[in-house]
Amino acid sequence: MTPAPAPAEPRREILRLAVPAFLALVAEPLFLLADSAIVGHLGTAELAGLGVASTALVTAAGVFVFLAYGTTSIVSRHLGAGDERAAVAAGVDGLWLSVLLGTATAAVVALAASPISGVFGASAAASAQATTYLRISALGLPAMLVILAVTGVLRGLQDTRTPLLASVSGFGANIGLNLLLVYGLHWGIAGSAWGTVIAQTAMGAALVAVLVRRCILLRARIAPHPGRVLTAALTGIPLLVRTLALRATLLVTTWVAASLGDVPLAAHQVALTVWSFLAFALDALAIAAQALVGKALGAGDRARVRTSMDTMVRWGTRGGLAVGLLLVALHSVLPPLFTADPAVHEALGAALVLVGLGQAVSGYVFVLDGVLIGAGDGRWLAGASVAVLVAYLPVVLAARALGTGRPATEGVVLVWLAFLVFMLLRAAAIGWRARRDSWMVVGART
Repeated sequence: MTPAPAPAEPRREILRLAVPAFLALVAEPLFLLADSAIVGHLGTAELAGLGVASTALVTAAGVFVFLAYGTTSIVSRHLGAGDERAAVAAGVDGLWLSVLLGTATAAVVALAASPISGVFGASAAASAQATTYLRISALGLPAMLVILAVTGVLRGLQDTRTPLLASVSGFGANIGLNLLLVYGLHWGIAGSAWGTVIAQTAMGAALVAVLVRRCILLRARIAPHPGRVLTAALTGIPLLVRTLALRATLLVTTWVAASLGDVPLAAHQVALTVWSFLAFALDALAIAAQALVGKALGAGDRARVRTSMDTMVRWGTRGGLAVGLLLVALHSVLPPLFTADPAVHEALGAALVLVGLGQAVSGYVFVLDGVLIGAGDGRWLAGASVAVLVAYLPVVLAARALGTGRPATEGVVLVWLAFLVFMLLRAAAIGWRARRDSWMVVGART
């Protein structure tokens, strides 16, 4: 039977949250797309180095995505239960935690930039470029984590427009600064890193100002409370494990691409950036799911959770199919935008076909992931993510063995076929969980 259409009100709520989130999330990976396009024209070593540094940097910040996801769930539950002041106070705890984690992570990444770059096994030239980019970009990590935390608070408060304005402004500044510093002042890859750091810091400051203003209006606590900050950290551990497992997947996949040579690594870097771009776009529905599911469960409305989830799954799958087919159609048009190397053109074009074919599965996975995060089902997500990673490792290692010694295009195709298997494994696990009811626990959570 064909599922009944969702009532107009939930659909409006989904669109109200998802459309600004979509635009903001598309702007976010444009930081990396802009870097790839600008740095790619400096040379293949620079582009490959950017691939290594970006993967390490995004991993360093991305493991703390619970600052956004976990905060959205907690804040939206308090909001659904009718206590906005408690919702904002919970968000402040996440903000202070982000400052502590961001400062510590920046210090580690800056000091260990060279060995981190060397882990990927890229050529000496690529590793040198990666080290330069990583040392400078580490300065932007505190701002990156602050952005995650405050964005999570605002999403939980059902506000996705403010993060959109911050993202668009930051993206515009990033492009202008990178062009000036890389081409105008001839700073090379270092100029790209500095431009991104400046833009990220400005975004973080603007978002903190918005949250502080909200605290003043509601007379909510702004000063840090050590006990509550510690509680926020402990609450985020399951989502941290989930994220670490997912980041480990991306890291081992990039490591396999790097082991096949600079051309496969450069092509993989751009393909992964495009995948991230599309993932963030599809993840707009997941953001809406986190906020709506948390609020509905806080209000004790399980029926609304099911209705919204079914609608968003359909939209996510169909949206993924549409953007995937568009990418397949453009697979030979996009490569010249990122590099002038003909070998990278060929390998990248083949990879983009596989990226496109996997987008329907991605849309399904991202929506259900958002639903379970919004429900606070972090423990199950942590266990499932680790299990899927364990199942993926022999697949991607087999791709490495088969790709060694083969032409660059064949190697990249094997890497992305393995990654497609990973997404199918993830879809099977998360779909099984979503069909059950044990994750729909109602009421506010502290």
